[in-house]
Amino acid sequence: MFDIFHLIKYPLITEKATLIGQNNKYIFAVSKNVNKFQIKEAIEKIYKVKVISVAVINIHPKKRRTRYVEGYKSSYKKAIVTLKQGDKIAIT
Repeated sequence: MFDIFHLIKYPLITEKATLIGQNNKYIFAVSKNVNKFQIKEAIEKIYKVKVISVAVINIHPKKRRTRYVEGYKSSYKKAIVTLKQGDKIAIT
C-alpha cells in the first residue's frame, strides 16, 4: 500500500486549471503508478472533501533541443478531480 502523501505530488496551477476550478474541478500531478480509486481516496483523506469523479491523463515526454543536444522533457500523469457541489480546495 502506498502512503497517500506520495500519491499526490502537487496541484497544477495553470490558466486552464483556474478556469476549470470554477466548476469544482481541480488538477493534480500524481504518481505514475496509481489508479483512479487510489487518487480518489488520497484526495478525500488529505483535503477532507467528497470526490465525485476522477479523470486520469498520461502526458508523454516531449522532445526538446538545446543548441546541439536533443533530449526529452519528463513524462508525468495528471488527474482531474471533480468535487461534490459546495466542497472547495484552497490552492494558492
